Amino acid sequence: MNSIDLYGDLTDLAHDAPTLLRTFADIGTEGGLLLLMAVAVLGWWRSRSGTARSVALAVLVPIATVVAYLLSEVVKSLVDEERPCRAVAGAAASIVSCPPEGDWSFPSNHSTIAAALAVGVAVAWRAAAWAALPIALLTGFSRVFVGVHYPHDVAAGLALGAAVAALGAALLSSPATDLVLRMRAGRWRVLVEA
Repeated sequence: MNSIDLYGDLTDLAHDAPTLLRTFADIGTEGGLLLLMAVAVLGWWRSRSGTARSVALAVLVPIATVVAYLLSEVVKSLVDEERPCRAVAGAAASIVSCPPEGDWSFPSNHSTIAAALAVGVAVAWRAAAWAALPIALLTGFSRVFVGVHYPHDVAAGLALGAAVAALGAALLSSPATDLVLRMRAGRWRVLVEA
């Protein structure tokens, strides 16, 4: 089974699903991102009185998320894959409006953002991983279920977001921790004035 066949199966399932489930999927596609953002903010809030490393990791979550989003936009502009809600003949109609032409499909920005937030949160606040990671997966799944992405768009977005967040934490945690330590010691003004 390829991604187009799976897309057709999932949109058929969505088309036949109860109205409440379709509404939940529609709300969940944006709501999942909002929920992940709220978890990231809560993680930052609770890290403020923690170690310099915990603050640094929490601050890196939104930075990595923005970088992942920008990279996904670059890939979208290079690939120019038409949305399946316009391109797949015979598929059930999407349960949300198909994005306008020129709003390309590959990779899924929602999935990229969701994975970057979830992996960033999981690195910065391990106890929240049990909630953040499934929310990211459900957010990605909802993009196919509502009919606006192929499964491979979502898989690529999840992989891109997760990779950027993990690499960002691995490469930037030490310099960010040093910066937090300097700020806590009051040496921030020296850095700004220099």
